[in-house]
Amino acid sequence: MDRVDFQGTLNDTAVDLYTLTNNNGLKASITNYGARLIELLTPDKEGELDNIIVGHSSMQDILDDKGNFFGAVIGRYANRISEGKFSLDGKEYQLPKNERNHHLHGGPVGFHNVIWGAYQIDAQRLRLSYRSEDGEAGYPGNLGISVTYTLTDEDKLEITFKAESDERTILNMTHHPYYNLLGVNNGGSVDHHLLTIPADQFLEVDQNLLPTGELLSVEGSPLDFNSPKPIGKERQAAHPYLQHTRGYDHNLILNREREADMIFAARVEEPETGRSLEIHTSEPGLQFYTCERPVKGITSAFCLEPQHFPDAPHHDHFPSAILDAYETYRWKTILSLNN
Repeated sequence: MDRVDFQGTLNDTAVDLYTLTNNNGLKASITNYGARLIELLTPDKEGELDNIIVGHSSMQDILDDKGNFFGAVIGRYANRISEGKFSLDGKEYQLPKNERNHHLHGGPVGFHNVIWGAYQIDAQRLRLSYRSEDGEAGYPGNLGISVTYTLTDEDKLEITFKAESDERTILNMTHHPYYNLLGVNNGGSVDHHLLTIPADQFLEVDQNLLPTGELLSVEGSPLDFNSPKPIGKERQAAHPYLQHTRGYDHNLILNREREADMIFAARVEEPETGRSLEIHTSEPGLQFYTCERPVKGITSAFCLEPQHFPDAPHHDHFPSAILDAYETYRWKTILSLNN
């Protein structure tokens, strides 16, 4: 990744690429445009490094591909809100509709499309910050956010969010990298990646990929990843659970046997390269998404996005996405590499 390809000025604000390196030679590169993770260099079983993050390799490519979320921080509300509206304390709020008649990932000018302030603390830590003004994209409250990336010597990439609003609001953030553990220089399919997700239930969705409110069992379905299974084994199966998504685009409800700050969310192993990725998170749900030809030269990729449930403002039995005034919002995900 060439840093100069991300340096410049956008809307009179500097854009740059920041690199974190640990003592084992692993590297993570992040741009302050959308707080995007651009590169995560990890070794295969022969020790050869390659980037496992699929996306664009220059700032211009990101700008040309309008509406993409590659590697970005998503907010204020990750996933979908029906008809782009919600009610809070007796008042209705209208949000931009950017996916048919609905609101997706914070709208066209969500957190993925803004420039964050950036401060590189040291070689292994980067902190980004953004102030979302009251009324931005229709949401109430002035919201201050910080995002910290930390690349540890245990080969873990820790991503933490912290936010606070001066008014009651809703907030559901996530991190949206596209992965391929073969590496971007290989460009092959993710179908043979072995995936484990400890989830006994998922959210049923309608033809607009909005939750119906029903929590369904994964047992006996293509969504059962409680034991390791190749991503491509049942991805194109003619199953009712996949009829609207044409593959995987589902929010799985993570098993939580006890109250804990962090829970196991997923493990992916790639047999050919020996690379693996394990995810722990503070969140109750995990959006699992697969796509074909996300960018030129890449056959397929997958996303694992820890988050609260989509369209929660319209489903009282979902975990609440309401953030009270001056309450601290916290979100954390740990990516363990080749462990």
